[in-house]
Parts: sequence; structure tokens; C-alpha cells
Amino acid sequence: MAKQTPFGTIGKGRRGISTVGWVLRGAAAGAAGTTALNAVTYLDMAGRGRGTSSTPEQTVEALAEKAHVSIPGDEETRQNRVQGLGPLTGLAAGVGVGVLAGLARAAGFRSQPLVGTALTTIGVLIGSNGPMTALGITDPRTWPLSSWVTDVVPHLAYGVVVKTTMDAFDRP
Repeated sequence: MAKQTPFGTIGKGRRGISTVGWVLRGAAAGAAGTTALNAVTYLDMAGRGRGTSSTPEQTVEALAEKAHVSIPGDEETRQNRVQGLGPLTGLAAGVGVGVLAGLARAAGFRSQPLVGTALTTIGVLIGSNGPMTALGITDPRTWPLSSWVTDVVPHLAYGVVVKTTMDAFDRP
């Protein structure tokens, strides 16, 4: 039997989907959300004429240094690898947060639309900005409002898409 809370319900949904099934659905929702996040980001870049962020590449460099792993290749090849690995960190964060949403759904949590969107948005903000902050690459406490808007709007698009997709998977 489902239990009603202010944030949503806890209990079995209308469909008997396994935990693995929800994890896979969460990964798919995370991939869809990541696509939405990237689309909003690239539209912003095209509209305002702003350049790409170097923080994903800096994150790869810092993670490699912390793990004592060298990225092979001559200077150009190595830089190309870092540029390729940078966006993959964002994909991993996006799919990973989707997996967490799938696990929550498998546990029986069904949130209200605004609550679920907010929780998912916060989750992906932490998943993407947390490592960069922990590594000292950025400090969100020092960002001006314009930087917060530039960061939050694409992540909000992610949250909307993931929540909507997860809800659609739960319909009969």
C-alpha cells in the first residue's frame, strides 16, 4: 500500500517493474535529460556568442593527477583526449543522476512534479559541480548571478526532462 507524504508517495507503483528495470529506465531518462541540458547550453552559447567552459577539461586533468594516471600522447594528442574526456564527465553525471532517480522509483518514491523536478535538478547540479568544487576548480559561492543563471537553466531543463520521462515510464 502506498503512503502519502507532502513530497509524493512511497510504495509500489502501478507497474511491477524490477529494480534493474527502473535503473535502466533511469539511465535512459538521464541520457535524455543530458541531451536537453546540452541543447539548452549550446543554444545559449550560440545566442550570446559565448565560448565553451574549460572546467570539464580542468576536472579531467585534476582527476588524472589525483589518481596518478597519465593521459598518453604527444601534446596535441593528449589535449585532444582531455577535450574528449571532459564532456564525458558531464554525460556520466547526467546518466548517474538518472540511475539514482531510477533507484528512488524502484524503492517506491513517486514525487509531485515540482518536487521531483527540483530534487533532480539539485542532484545533477551537485553531481556536475560537486567534483569541480571539491577539486578547487570552481567555487559557486563566488559566482555572480549571471553565472548562476547560465548554470541553473540547463540543469533545470535536465530536471524537467528526467522527471517527465520517469513519470511516463510509470504509466500503464
